[in-house]
Amino acid sequence: MHALLLAAGVGSRLRPITDTTPKCLVPIHGRPLLDYWFDLLLGTHAIERVLLNTHYLAHQVHRHVEGSRWQSRVDLVHEAELLGTGGTLLANRDYFGSSDFLIAHADNLTDFDPHWLITQHRARMPNVVMTMLAFRTDDPSSCGILECDADGIVQAFHEKVPDPPGNLANGAVYVVTPEIATHAASLGRPIIDLSTEVIPHFLGRILAVETSGYHRDIGNPESLQRAHEEFHPSRP
Repeated sequence: MHALLLAAGVGSRLRPITDTTPKCLVPIHGRPLLDYWFDLLLGTHAIERVLLNTHYLAHQVHRHVEGSRWQSRVDLVHEAELLGTGGTLLANRDYFGSSDFLIAHADNLTDFDPHWLITQHRARMPNVVMTMLAFRTDDPSSCGILECDADGIVQAFHEKVPDPPGNLANGAVYVVTPEIATHAASLGRPIIDLSTEVIPHFLGRILAVETSGYHRDIGNPESLQRAHEEFHPSRP
């Protein structure tokens, strides 16, 4: 299976750190966030190849990948203009062809088991087009909150709203079928947001599976500090 790792964001909430360092290279315990992702996806052999998009401070990301032990299994694609999460998927749909693939936001720090997520996806009900990693958040209003039925099928999705109903959140890691890209193409424009323009279309056809591991968005200084305090890394 191949994966799309979304790493092009500016990281404005993490300034001044991101004035000189792209968010995906922000260090956690002395290691760039991107290296945790490479170890998680490639080091466990869950994923064969990763497509990594770049935009902000792209030269730093390219240089880092070129020096990585995973360089031979990482393909880079540069976005002169940010396309949004769904737009990046659409622009690179030929990379994945007719196969299912994984999508992940590289600004999360996580230690979920990708083999487990892929296995859950392969065992899904026939009408399910996306298997979504979910986690329990301590800040529901800052996340996309899920309402699921007894089978784990997402029935409602609340993207960063005040007082959402619960704390089961979208972990921004997905295993998807090509139907996701087909729908993105049907919108008829190049810039698309996955969370607000694609996921709502498939309510009732998304399986949420909750990780028991660590998961945190490190998008602001407070979250980054908590990640340093809470996360205890181990290499595969």
